[in-house]
Amino acid sequence: MKNSEIVGLTIEELTAKLAEEKAALNKLKFAHAVSAIENPNVLRAARKTIARISTQITSLKNAAKSETAAEA
Repeated sequence: MKNSEIVGLTIEELTAKLAEEKAALNKLKFAHAVSAIENPNVLRAARKTIARISTQITSLKNAAKSETAAEA
């Protein structure tokens, strides 16, 4: 998933996507533990996608907090 796709999503959509990506990563890890997967770089890409989504969720939450603080 590209960063431009992640930026356009809401917090709820990002949370759902994060859960999906974590489940996919767990499946990949299990498959790799049982027998070596063809391209182990897929694991790295999955971890990076999870990190991007988590970072976007955090930044959206911080932006929402700063907006509410500015209104008060």
